[in-house]
Amino acid sequence: MNNSCINRERFEIPSTVGHTSSNSYLFERCRCQRKDVASCHAVRSTGLQDEHPGFFSSIDYFFARLLTFASYIQHRFIRFIGNLVTRDANRYSEDPGVISYGQHSSYFRCNEVCKKSSFDLKEESHVNTRSEILGTKFSYQSTALLFQGLLLPFFGMRLAWRLALVSLRCTFCFVRCTQVQVHSVISRVQKTLHGSSDDIGWLQCTPGVAPVEDGTARFLEVLQGIRNGEHTLPNSYVYLLIPGLFSNLGPLYFVSTKKFFSKMGLACHIAKIHSEASVEHNAWELKQYIEELYWGSGKRVILLGHSKGGVDAAAALSMYWPDLKDKVDGLALVQSPYGGTPLVSDILREGQIADRETRMIMEFFICKLIKGDMQALEDLTYEKRREFIMNHKLPECIPLISFHSEASVAPSVLSTMSHIAHAELPSLPLPGFGSRESDVQGGHKVPVVIPVSAVLALSALHLQLRYGEKSDGLVTCRDAEVPGSVVVRPDLKLDHAWMVYSSWKKDPNEPDACEMSEALLTLLVELGKKKQEQGSE
Repeated sequence: MNNSCINRERFEIPSTVGHTSSNSYLFERCRCQRKDVASCHAVRSTGLQDEHPGFFSSIDYFFARLLTFASYIQHRFIRFIGNLVTRDANRYSEDPGVISYGQHSSYFRCNEVCKKSSFDLKEESHVNTRSEILGTKFSYQSTALLFQGLLLPFFGMRLAWRLALVSLRCTFCFVRCTQVQVHSVISRVQKTLHGSSDDIGWLQCTPGVAPVEDGTARFLEVLQGIRNGEHTLPNSYVYLLIPGLFSNLGPLYFVSTKKFFSKMGLACHIAKIHSEASVEHNAWELKQYIEELYWGSGKRVILLGHSKGGVDAAAALSMYWPDLKDKVDGLALVQSPYGGTPLVSDILREGQIADRETRMIMEFFICKLIKGDMQALEDLTYEKRREFIMNHKLPECIPLISFHSEASVAPSVLSTMSHIAHAELPSLPLPGFGSRESDVQGGHKVPVVIPVSAVLALSALHLQLRYGEKSDGLVTCRDAEVPGSVVVRPDLKLDHAWMVYSSWKKDPNEPDACEMSEALLTLLVELGKKKQEQGSE
């Protein structure tokens, strides 16, 4: 009995595993196996139960529970497989376009198997198949939600990492921008504080430039002779006075000097140029003006330029010397910023604090108010002067004189007024006293005075305290010395406007601007004669 049961069990299990029929047949075979196994166990336990009744009762109970649990696991696994097949069948039945034409037969067979397995499960477990399918779908949805819930911390960590990277990049960019701005501010502050310290006197430090000669002693001798009535300035020249920057704003610019020369019977002219134009433009204008004077009078021309006028005259000689070498006999530069000026350079220097705002203010003042050219101011910076001098050098054969002075910074200068213009009052009818008719009183000229000397004294004090340089208020002494020229350094406190505008308070014991101009031109004529003699020898 035992062997038959075992042999039957061995025979039926392989046949069951290898069977390829439907799932209903599989379920039937499982039930038959369970019945045979139970009968075999009953036969085996019949002989032993009589000998050990208590032991075999406990063993029977244990195996009964084990068989029940195995049967439960088997039923759950078969139901799980059936639900999977049913779900796939329903999915393909809802979307038939997914499968191809060759798969229709397998699709219908699978559907029939699913229907049969569902029918068998209904008979065995008495459970509604439709409700189980819905429960299975709900379990899959809950599993997906549970899986998403488990991945939620991972997504949160990834989002937090990305936010951390973005915040780190923003922080790095902010720190970098702040660093650049701080570096820019520091650079601007350093550039502003440094100013023109390395530019003042650059001509004397340039290798290869011609040395200067001191002519102060001879100048003082000539000046003393002029004050004693010795006027030796020849009438064989035309003397051209060239005004400087903003001379159009002062109608009395060089007027007193021209009258002084005219009273001595000398041909003297004031160049009618636009002083607020660029250096190159004025050089061309002066070249034409000199040629007109030469061809009109037949006399050679001697130039005396003040401030920017000296720079314009030097530019005309350096740029057009082949056309002017037979027409010009000398040039005297009076307080001219031949090497540049620190005030203009400090105002127009790029890369310093408030450079754009300062430039806008200067452009409004020069271009809008006085209708000038901003290039006129830029040409006086150290950068532009260095570039121009390196490209256009003065001829060595022409006589040159450089004159510079030092402005007074004493408190008494603050009350000094400069006479720059006249204002003519209109004619007003006034009632006559002692007569029947009204007297008409003509217009009167009222002098226009401004504290130019006070402003220049403050500027000179600024340059002295900041750079330690002596100046006339606008031009430092070292920048006014032209290489290869005779330098005149009078021991007099004269500001930048003293040579062209007469002071409201005059000291009869001191020479005036007219006498100083005559002494400079006389010294220039002597220097020209010496060069001619040296050239003839």
